[in-house]
Amino acid sequence: MSRDVADRATAGFRQRYAEEPAGRWAAPGRVNLIGEHTDYNDGFVLPFALPLRTVVAAAPGPDGRWTVWSELDDEPVEFGAEQADEPGRVDGWAAYVAAVVWALRAAGLDVPGARLAVASDVPVGSGLSSSAAIESAVLAALVDLGGLDLPTGRWPRLAQRAENDYVGAPTGIMDQSVVIRGRAGHALFLDCRTEEVEQIPFDLDAAGLAVLVVDSRAPHRHADGEYAARRASCERAAATLGVTALRDVATADLDAALARLDDDETRRRVRHVVTENQRVLDTVALLRAGRIRDIGPLLTASHASMRDDFEITVPEVDTAVEAALSAGAYGARMTGGGFGGCVLALVDADAADAVAAAVTAAYAERGFAAPGTLTALPAGGAGGPS
Repeated sequence: MSRDVADRATAGFRQRYAEEPAGRWAAPGRVNLIGEHTDYNDGFVLPFALPLRTVVAAAPGPDGRWTVWSELDDEPVEFGAEQADEPGRVDGWAAYVAAVVWALRAAGLDVPGARLAVASDVPVGSGLSSSAAIESAVLAALVDLGGLDLPTGRWPRLAQRAENDYVGAPTGIMDQSVVIRGRAGHALFLDCRTEEVEQIPFDLDAAGLAVLVVDSRAPHRHADGEYAARRASCERAAATLGVTALRDVATADLDAALARLDDDETRRRVRHVVTENQRVLDTVALLRAGRIRDIGPLLTASHASMRDDFEITVPEVDTAVEAALSAGAYGARMTGGGFGGCVLALVDADAADAVAAAVTAAYAERGFAAPGTLTALPAGGAGGPS
């Protein structure tokens, strides 16, 4: 883990609790290489974990009590079992901590009381899954502090349940899976129906490549309501087509399926999901063959589908994609749920700064606030203590 963020978590713990932590546990942010809005349609996704980390320094606390401090908010939040056991009783950023306590207790586990301090390099609200990072780091800490019998294979579903049922965010299983199970130099191929995973070689460094991640700094516009609307539209379409989920519509059967739907908007939504699933499978096949550069057109086609068929992009992300491609990126796409968030571009490692500068210049021409940029290589998942 980054020494800087780990040291900040330790310093915060010492300052807040006047003692040394028992250890530090970390979990990464993530980007989804390809496979957007396929997760809740029982489809396929291909995310990878980022070097950016959320770190939790922690030590045992009084039974049935949890106190958590974050560098984002100097006021600590304390809650007991009665608040943790009732979704909604703890809100704000601390809800993600209480949600993990709730999910562990709901699973019948004896969750230890704890004092925790949180520091993070994962930017909040950028679509890099800061929520899954804090959930997973807290989960790792509580499992270790309590010596809980919870194999890591169960962690993603438990963390997802925490976010769905306590926080109230209708996320799929992707974020928690890669944040917990990511591996350096690999992307995580996840079947969201079976939860089977495969580590796919994605050694950018060896290929002289990098993924440039652009934080669009676009305010999320109607993201929650629009996300829910897209999900509901997909579920209605699946019911009309008589399938369990849109994952069950084969690419070869797409035209026939679209002909059975009675409005153009629904047809566009279905076309995105079905073709996006195929793009994930095609990307995996290329990566297995070591043809990393060749995935570029699939990334760009994914963006066009999100822009035109799923209608979840905004001018800032479209501008970033266009500028990156014009500056020589092999492919580029928005990543995340949409209506803001981040763009990723597959670039030659020695061209990353030039592509980032081109995106920044394009933003200035359009009068947008300057974007944030970072160069990412696939990193490992949650771990600790240290």
